[in-house]
Amino acid sequence: MSGDKSLSNGARRNVVHPKDCIVILFGATGDLAKRKLLPGLFHLSEASLMPDNYHIIGCAPEGTGTDQAGFGDYVRDILANFARKEVTEESWIPFANRLSFVPTTRGILDNLAKEVTRIEAEMNEPTRIIYLAVPPAAFTETIQLLASGGLVNDATRLVIEKPFGSDLRSARKLNAELHRVFKESQIYRIDHFLGKESVQNILAFRFANGLFEAAWNNTYIDYVQIDVPETLTIGSRAAFYEATGAFRDMVVTHLFQILGFLAMEPPSRLSAHELHGRKIEVYRAVRPIEVAKVIYGQYLGYKQESGVAPDSNVETFVALEVAIENERWSGVRWYLRTGKSMANTRTSVTIGFKESPLHMFQTDTSFQPRIRPNELTFELTDPGSVTVHLLVKKPGPVSNLEVASLSFQYDESTLVAMELEAYERLFHDVMLDEHLLFNRADAIERLWEISEPLLNAPPLPINYPKGSWGPSEAERLISPFSWHLSRDLEILNE
Repeated sequence: MSGDKSLSNGARRNVVHPKDCIVILFGATGDLAKRKLLPGLFHLSEASLMPDNYHIIGCAPEGTGTDQAGFGDYVRDILANFARKEVTEESWIPFANRLSFVPTTRGILDNLAKEVTRIEAEMNEPTRIIYLAVPPAAFTETIQLLASGGLVNDATRLVIEKPFGSDLRSARKLNAELHRVFKESQIYRIDHFLGKESVQNILAFRFANGLFEAAWNNTYIDYVQIDVPETLTIGSRAAFYEATGAFRDMVVTHLFQILGFLAMEPPSRLSAHELHGRKIEVYRAVRPIEVAKVIYGQYLGYKQESGVAPDSNVETFVALEVAIENERWSGVRWYLRTGKSMANTRTSVTIGFKESPLHMFQTDTSFQPRIRPNELTFELTDPGSVTVHLLVKKPGPVSNLEVASLSFQYDESTLVAMELEAYERLFHDVMLDEHLLFNRADAIERLWEISEPLLNAPPLPINYPKGSWGPSEAERLISPFSWHLSRDLEILNE
């Protein structure tokens, strides 16, 4: 097998091979399927990580971009635009032979059930994976149709995209609907952030290196920052954003998931049961959000975006402080920030360690306040890196200090060829029935529970210029500290 993304023979020997499966992809003509899901399945096939016998059924309403006869050409065009490497005839033909398409009619899945029966007759006890890449408003109806159409059995696994509700009440209702049809063990609530190699490396960094795990507590740490700015505006997503906003879209999902990885107690072993148990312990220790410690922002020009209400108070920026009340983290300040139309697109975690109580050296203050020593930064934007900022002696005849950095870059790793994109890793986990990187019902509901004070009384958003770091109030929120990422990029741009 050719291609720079293929796994080596040695790596492949350590990978469990999935059993026969059929993938039913609802929303096959949607943006997520185009950009991530269909290219991801193709890449898994190229890396020999799909089952020996598998089939993919695309489902979408009639008139939404393709039909039964044209689905192969439709997918080929998608791969030409979004595949991470060239698609040759040699790689395309075997994949194309495993594709079919069933147009759906509202309220009727009879034709899909017939296609599933036909394909599974040629398989050996196949797993049936149903992926709901559809708008949240369609979740409940689709779940009920799956049950009434006879498409759910003990071998069925359901993958469902965020958002998992919009508040505590709707999350509980959605989970109740899911549990009427599926066991919890059959449900995979997907958050693509958890599929990133760099996010998973947080666990490896903490629990495989005693050097840092021993200092991973309030005795040594002052603050933690989780920072996910984006340069993009809302683009064509006005309908979604007007109904959701930055907090629901990013904080209660992605940023709180990263917080769970950073703050959890050490699991006794790396299993889904242990990891989920440790995460829910953290979420139960998080205090309900204090509205006074939240800054909402809205970029200038948002109200002029197509589809946005002229009097909209929807936030496109959030910065907040979170408190975790347990023995490990009491007194440590957790700061979360995300927003649209900001100065840069990054996903960073910064751990601010306390300064040494001894001050025996003179320090070169020319770097202040832009660089702060004693910070550990995880850059989670692909390909990712880990950097430690520390003080060292400045060369010369006197004992002055200056800031230096130690860094590991993922793109310099000899293992980078084995990397899977987030959706690819998570899709492969579903095929293996591995829940490690997915979300559990109780965790989802707890995150909405701690968010209720903010959702019930949100602050008015403060305007900020496009291309900035958001409202200046976000800097005052974090004082006497400052956002590492803002300082870091100021230096790079000089």
